[in-house]
Amino acid sequence: MRVVKNLVVFILLVFLAMPSMAKNVSNSYSSVTNDAKIIQALDAMNGTSGEWAKKAILGNNVSRLPMKIQFKNLGEISRDYANFDALGWKEGKQLYIYLNNKHRNAPPEALASTLSHEAVHQDEHCSLEEETYAWGYEADVWLQMLKRKPQLAQVNCALTDRLNTLGKLFKKANYTTGEIKNVVYSNPGYKGFPVHSPGF
Repeated sequence: MRVVKNLVVFILLVFLAMPSMAKNVSNSYSSVTNDAKIIQALDAMNGTSGEWAKKAILGNNVSRLPMKIQFKNLGEISRDYANFDALGWKEGKQLYIYLNNKHRNAPPEALASTLSHEAVHQDEHCSLEEETYAWGYEADVWLQMLKRKPQLAQVNCALTDRLNTLGKLFKKANYTTGEIKNVVYSNPGYKGFPVHSPGF
């Protein structure tokens, strides 16, 4: 009888804890974003190499603070950024990732790949080598997303087109950044970047 009583008490405690456990799951990204699409993208990182980026976004980064993520018209920051797909930004100690508004309808898996790239940028210093690494990481995450859902390759939008191109370059160089490096180094958006930055 005592075992049954203890079991009933245990079940009751678990049942009472369930609403707060559910609340913790839904609020786990509240320090990062409240945008449902971005939350889907963060969830899509699970089971891929994007998990490192997710941890960085949630606060395991040089600032020790969660990165704030939102969709934004990047042209409001500078006309130079208007056509960027995303932008890592730092104000004081706070890190931000701004996704271009034009990608609001991109699949969460594509956004996850781009967020993985941006999570690499954790300070105000950037370089051609850092961008090369970030582009390669983005391509790697995208290829893992395609393994899970091959139909993503057929989605017609600007971000998936870019990611499909990156994926092909990554594969062509035997899953290294050899081909991507050429694209990064010749990208006019990175004109004037040093070759190296801290850590890269």
